[in-house]
Amino acid sequence: MFWLIEQLAAFAERSGIPPQDALRLAKHCVLGSARLAAESAEPPAQLRKNVTSKGGTTEAALKVFEQENLAERFAKALAAATRRGGELGEELGKD
Repeated sequence: MFWLIEQLAAFAERSGIPPQDALRLAKHCVLGSARLAAESAEPPAQLRKNVTSKGGTTEAALKVFEQENLAERFAKALAAATRRGGELGEELGKD
């Protein structure tokens, strides 16, 4: 999640937002989403649908994610982390 915050802040800076404001904006974006997800009985997919306006900014970003197959790439990253976690567990268990 820290990487995501970095990317949000970096883009905001490239868009002309001062660095401190860009970082604060990125942190609050992630924090607000996390709070809503934690406090809501609705699943994340429904929350996403709730904030995705037809023809809006979120929809535009989600279309790019879909075109770039981001879900599959994210799954590959999680699988790599899971494999590495298993390897580390085996290494630590040898002592």
